[in-house]
Amino acid sequence: MNKPYLHHVLIAADDLERSRQFYSGVLELEEIERPAFARPGIWYKIGDGQQTIHIIVRTDATLRRNKPNDPDDIHFALRMKSYRDTLAWLRDKGFRDDVPDGDIRKMVLRPASAAGYPQIYILDPDRNIIEFNFETLD
Repeated sequence: MNKPYLHHVLIAADDLERSRQFYSGVLELEEIERPAFARPGIWYKIGDGQQTIHIIVRTDATLRRNKPNDPDDIHFALRMKSYRDTLAWLRDKGFRDDVPDGDIRKMVLRPASAAGYPQIYILDPDRNIIEFNFETLD
């Protein structure tokens, strides 16, 4: 029997260029070619395999508008090498853990999470939650 693996994650956005600025500029992901679907969108390569993030413009989608950064809400996770380096990188990009909960720049830090590995959570411009996790705390 074939074993499943994660192929892609699709998230909705209101503004494609704002999403491109965030995922290309802030997260520094590699944009890849995307088929000519009916809805505008962007694809990003994740890691060394075929895993991708698909972003589509869909204003009627279920979006997390006006919701705070809540790690227990729907999110996707990216595995990173260094907690310390990622934290510094995100701070350089304007994310902070000392801003109010509703602030789009709010970073939630869980260096000793119940999951057994360190985690950092941020929001994209459409308030999609992104988790960064790490094998160890460095």
